Amino acid sequence: MAKVNTKSKKTTKTRKRVSRNIEQGQVHITTSFNNNIIVFTDMQGNVISSCSSGRLGLKGSKKSTPFAAQTCVEEAGKVAIDNGVKSVEVYVKGPGNGRESAIRCLSTLGFNVTLIKDVSPIAHNGCRPPKRRRV
Repeated sequence: MAKVNTKSKKTTKTRKRVSRNIEQGQVHITTSFNNNIIVFTDMQGNVISSCSSGRLGLKGSKKSTPFAAQTCVEEAGKVAIDNGVKSVEVYVKGPGNGRESAIRCLSTLGFNVTLIKDVSPIAHNGCRPPKRRRV
């Protein structure tokens, strides 16, 4: 009987980070009562960089603070600056605390903010009321 080689060589491929030269971009800021999520995209919607409060290591009620939103923007903004983003359109969604501080932090990082738009979902007619009570 021939011996079967059980040890196989595993090769790992590492992706090379490609730095794209993108002048304009979009920033999608989602702030809820529990978390903050910041996503930098190009004008077609392809993600350049993203960050959330949980990814920074914050837990519990600290995730929804304005400080957490500010640090998320700084973290994701550094990657966007490396890709050449200079001017951004800001789309804000949700009722959280970090909305204003995230937008302020964008301007301090050196981005040219061309548009600020609130895209929070609004219920048009509300949900269906409960059935009528029988006594």
